[in-house]
Amino acid sequence: MKSIITFLVLAITTTSLFAQEESTKKKFTVEGSVDTYFRQNLSGPNGEDAIAPNTSFANRNGFAIGMANVIGSFESENGKVGAVADLVFGPRGEEAVFLSGPSSNIVNQLYVYWNVSEKVKLTLGNFNTFLGYEVISPTLNFNYSTSYMFSYGPFSHTGIKADFTLSEDWSAMVGVLNQTDATEFNFDNDYTLGAQLGYKTTYLNFLYGKQGGSTESTFQVDLTTGHDLSDDFYLGLNATYNDTDGASFYGVALYPQYKTSESFTLGLRGEYFAEAEGGAGAIGGYDDEGDASVLAVTLTGSYTVGDLTIKPEFRLDSASEDTFLDTDLEPNSSLSSFLIAGIYKF
Repeated sequence: MKSIITFLVLAITTTSLFAQEESTKKKFTVEGSVDTYFRQNLSGPNGEDAIAPNTSFANRNGFAIGMANVIGSFESENGKVGAVADLVFGPRGEEAVFLSGPSSNIVNQLYVYWNVSEKVKLTLGNFNTFLGYEVISPTLNFNYSTSYMFSYGPFSHTGIKADFTLSEDWSAMVGVLNQTDATEFNFDNDYTLGAQLGYKTTYLNFLYGKQGGSTESTFQVDLTTGHDLSDDFYLGLNATYNDTDGASFYGVALYPQYKTSESFTLGLRGEYFAEAEGGAGAIGGYDDEGDASVLAVTLTGSYTVGDLTIKPEFRLDSASEDTFLDTDLEPNSSLSSFLIAGIYKF
């Protein structure tokens, strides 16, 4: 009798475990990436005096690491509800979550969602921004270094948003959010409004609310679009304008990309970025009125070998003021640099 009972217990337990495993496979997925790079200035100092454009990520000297990104997605079998936990480790991740406290400084995204219907989706929690052309993950950007517009726009929001499918071509989103990049909680009791109107691959984005303890609300409008002009040629565009009580920045960038083979694509980012009355403090040098501008041209090659992508990149930043240093550590208005990055996606 004991042997029979033992057999039945083992059979039931094993069946339950197999059932749970099968159910888990349907509900849970893991994906992510690892990136690393080598960077060197061509017209500026390296080593202990190394400088870099005042943009996010990819700005360290010599051999450097980016981040490890692990994304766990949970979803009910009917796809009605789910959750995402997006974790980051390494310097790129630390820069991405710079306003997070010690308890959540590896959390890039953490949210739950509910597909209320085929046309309405609610999301609650911390999610990456809907503004801009570029994103935090290096697997989703063509260029490895990032633009000024991305670096001084929002990275992430915590709040609630509702996405609407209006038709086959049109979409919309509205959200109530904490201060930009304040991912853990609302520490000043000010709220930001976010909105988006989309037509196919073109999106017009809006953000309005107090940021970083500012006395006046920030207003930002942002346009992103991208189109396949042929089987081999793609063109993307990003334009943005941000104002806080007269201190403003604005910019526009083009992203042409040409596919030369199944494994290699060549792409360019040409960005013009300007600040007025100090702007966001992005460029680092200003005239008597607090104005400055920079033209940044980035040429990137993308070569894929299975799940690994190798990206050699040449970048030239030319500013209206002497915001950089030359090899003799003298002020200079331009800086040229080179990097090569390796990105593995799993």
